[in-house]
Amino acid sequence: MDEKTLIKQWNVLRAQIIQAQVAPALVLIGVMVLATAGFFESASDSAKFLALGVAAVTGILATISQYAAVREGEALLVDLGKVDKPSALSRKIAGSRGLISLSAIAIIAFDIAIFALVVWAVLGN
Repeated sequence: MDEKTLIKQWNVLRAQIIQAQVAPALVLIGVMVLATAGFFESASDSAKFLALGVAAVTGILATISQYAAVREGEALLVDLGKVDKPSALSRKIAGSRGLISLSAIAIIAFDIAIFALVVWAVLGN
């Protein structure tokens, strides 16, 4: 692939990572609003487990999408680093592999932490 195509694909992968966060963010907003309003305190156990299941599945599917995009992005950065006479933009993007690898770790760590907080908000008390 040429430099322009690689940069275009890089932008597609970045957009996928960002877009994969929308659905879980909306689910988390819903859980937060319900928890803050105290609806889980009087909810049945089945309703609480449904809320946890929806949050978990939404988060897991988003994580899989984000992680796949990160892995593909890492490979793309290797290819971008091999371009003959790269532009300053290509060099900068290709040099961001460490940040991309860090984001893969952060995605997993934050997902686990947020889900633990969701469990606490739904089942707490």
